[in-house]
Amino acid sequence: MAAAGGARIRRGPRHCFLADHYRWRFPVAGAFTVGDVVVSRHDLDRLMARRPSLLDHELVHSAQWAFCGGLPFLPLYLASMAWSWIRTGDRAARSVFERQAGLADGGYRDVPVRPVGAVLAAALGRRPAGPAPEPHRGGPKGTLPA
Repeated sequence: MAAAGGARIRRGPRHCFLADHYRWRFPVAGAFTVGDVVVSRHDLDRLMARRPSLLDHELVHSAQWAFCGGLPFLPLYLASMAWSWIRTGDRAARSVFERQAGLADGGYRDVPVRPVGAVLAAALGRRPAGPAPEPHRGGPKGTLPA
């Protein structure tokens, strides 16, 4: 994938490969990991100089790929991103993979959870379950129109 995207590939630390100057626009990230290859559209040396913990974050993802047996990591990671979005409106904040790799190290922020029912209702274009609102009676509060 890195070679197909025109990246410069070289040996990196801890038995990984570094691939920078990647030309494809997907995925949208400062860096991402596929197996034991850390890929970026940027110059990785400059990126790591600005964000020294980013490589450690990506190397945790490399270990996650190995733990999941390779390609099964992809659907698991996508499912964790979907769960995070449902819970927080952010794709990374509650992803088990991003949390294990270190949110801040990956450039992500922690976001509080939101009620699942409200999120699903909003996605379906419905009002959340609960009692119906009182109908508006037209007069000042507590009075009925004449």
